[in-house]
Amino acid sequence: MALAQDEDGDRQPAGSALTRSLELLETVAAAAEAPTVAELCHKLSLPKPTAHRLCQRLEAEGYLAREPGGRRFAAGPRLLRMGLDALRSGIGADRRAVLEEVVREIGETCNFTTLVGHEVVYLERVEARWPLRMHLEPGSRVPLHCTASGKLFLAAMTPARRARMLDAIDLAAFTPSTITDRTALETELARIRKQGFSEDREEFLLGLVAISAPVVGRDGATLAAVACHGPSARFDLDDARRHLPTLRAAAGKLAATLLG
Repeated sequence: MALAQDEDGDRQPAGSALTRSLELLETVAAAAEAPTVAELCHKLSLPKPTAHRLCQRLEAEGYLAREPGGRRFAAGPRLLRMGLDALRSGIGADRRAVLEEVVREIGETCNFTTLVGHEVVYLERVEARWPLRMHLEPGSRVPLHCTASGKLFLAAMTPARRARMLDAIDLAAFTPSTITDRTALETELARIRKQGFSEDREEFLLGLVAISAPVVGRDGATLAAVACHGPSARFDLDDARRHLPTLRAAAGKLAATLLG
């Protein structure tokens, strides 16, 4: 077997440095909390100097990014872009078919979204056929604190991760209904955790309401969200809640496309 000398001077099977880098990225991507170097050392059984150098290299290349405070590493822009490309490739037609079924049943626009950095990103979107609707293309980004999917992602975070996220984002007012007080937002997020779905009560755009259900993995972690929105004059929140069974069924189908 061919051997290569790694950064610590050890003789390793060729490709082992690449394998360690990929395993480190996989660990960061799967972590509920952005890990520290020490945590990565423990998880991957790496010497601290090796883990530190790998993190520095991956950060320099854009695959990792330091969270505020500088001690924890999260997915960087290049890793996030790879993940989004992977999610949108392959079985994208299956996901679109799920959303199309929801639109046919509910009659309003349906979105499949995920959390990227400090924002919500639209992975797929099927528009309703009404002349009055909001146009957003897949890949569009919207805020966390004032959208149904965004609040759902915040509510699903651990308290420590949520605190760091809220420290990093601006609770800007987009409408008079936007929640801009952190204590009030925490109360709203607790309500979302309890009820298992999230609503946007004209918090992002005046005249637009939305409802969102989580797409969860086998361990119960929130992987993505499916949301439906429409003009409040046509689609009020009582209407939206009546369609929760449809959204939850769609969430289960979308989870299957992610988990295989």
